[in-house]
Amino acid sequence: MSETPEVRPPVVTPVRVVIGLGLVAPFVAMLWVGSYAKTDPAFIGIPFFYWYQLLWVFIASGLLAIAYLIIRKEDRRRREAVREERDAAIAASTAATDASASGEEDAR
Repeated sequence: MSETPEVRPPVVTPVRVVIGLGLVAPFVAMLWVGSYAKTDPAFIGIPFFYWYQLLWVFIASGLLAIAYLIIRKEDRRRREAVREERDAAIAASTAATDASASGEEDAR
């Protein structure tokens, strides 16, 4: 009996690349200190240097939440596809076994 190799969808998908870029953005923004190493413009008396960094805390939290939701949805979809393929293979195997068993009974 020959078994067909299991074909899995690629792990690196365009959605995951976009998510990765979204998660790298806060790091790049914080490591590029020259872009925010100044005091003006002040926001409610807080120098730009401080409120810019605090703003990125909220932005990074939002990006992380979005990434989590998208990955969770994609993983659920991938698991469902694998489950359907497995169920179809089991059904085909069962049908083939039933057909060969009934063929043997007819030959007797």
